[in-house]
Amino acid sequence: MLVVEFNNFGEVPLREVVNMQHMGKSKGRPILIAAGLIVLMVAISVGLIIRQAQARYQSAIYTGNSQRVDITKPLSILLLGVDTGADGRIDKGNSDTIMVVTINPKTKKTVITSIPRDSLAEMVGDQKTNVQKLNAAYNIGGSAMAKASVSKLLNIPINYYATLNMGGLKQIVNAVGGVTITSPIDSNFDGVSISKGTHHLNGKEALSYSRMRYQDPRGDYGRQLRQQQVMRAVLVKLTKTGTYSRYNQLLASLKGNLKTDLSFNDLVGLATHDRANLKGIKSTQIVGQPAWINTSSYQILSTSTLQSASDQLRQELGLKSAKISNMETKLNAQNTAYDGKTNLNYNTDGLDTITYTDGTH
Repeated sequence: MLVVEFNNFGEVPLREVVNMQHMGKSKGRPILIAAGLIVLMVAISVGLIIRQAQARYQSAIYTGNSQRVDITKPLSILLLGVDTGADGRIDKGNSDTIMVVTINPKTKKTVITSIPRDSLAEMVGDQKTNVQKLNAAYNIGGSAMAKASVSKLLNIPINYYATLNMGGLKQIVNAVGGVTITSPIDSNFDGVSISKGTHHLNGKEALSYSRMRYQDPRGDYGRQLRQQQVMRAVLVKLTKTGTYSRYNQLLASLKGNLKTDLSFNDLVGLATHDRANLKGIKSTQIVGQPAWINTSSYQILSTSTLQSASDQLRQELGLKSAKISNMETKLNAQNTAYDGKTNLNYNTDGLDTITYTDGTH
């Protein structure tokens, strides 16, 4: 499990802090999904969101499908980056970023755990037993299926969710006046070229920098670290007095791009009660091994990987460890010949359909 700490807000280098334990590779779209909520919490906590913003938030962002947050207890939020481009749609599309954020008011810790989008997982809530890539859950059954599928995969409760599309990333960066990053590599993606070195990026450039993968020698590992770097850069800007006037613009940028079942009052409570959590955010990656299923490439999370991730997340939530047992562990037990190295063939007994509602995968 890779751990990245966001403790120093004065500088935003790209670096790996410590390699806690090996779990394989992970994929994901911009970690600004987390920033979408964290940014609002920071803004509210310093009293810079005017009262009129509540009505705008409730009507444009809040889905109204959750119970009131108990700010004295640990909670989890499922963050989904939806692959719908920059056109403002978030009702369809696969969730190409999948993260679980745990907030523990007792330990003052906030941890962001990234899950590979191509992880083999059961679509919990489907009418028939169905295993597909985890990123299909949102497309098939919306936030409810995504929450249920991640919950079953890792044996943890998922209390809330938030979805953000790619247009949201670009607008958030523009709303804070751009971000300054130091790129460790040359990047060229979607018509935007960024050379190795320090640059001030606008929203379009930050989106390109966050999405580029194939030119990075670390592949998805490198992309995920760059996404975390952009998030940290946004938080740096929000701590500077000169950007305080941009909070209304920021809230406007989230309209049509962000949906969540955390109400405005919930965010106020989290911001005022748990502001200390924002001073030391940690990020971890769950990673698996490659496999081929019906000519499609998957990531397989071994039973030991699932158990380790579950134990860590449950600890963050103040829960006791529990033996994980689900469709994934059952299939792992049946695939004794698969090793993710010399043998990449993985048998799902025909349970996978590899058919998404928009015809993509």
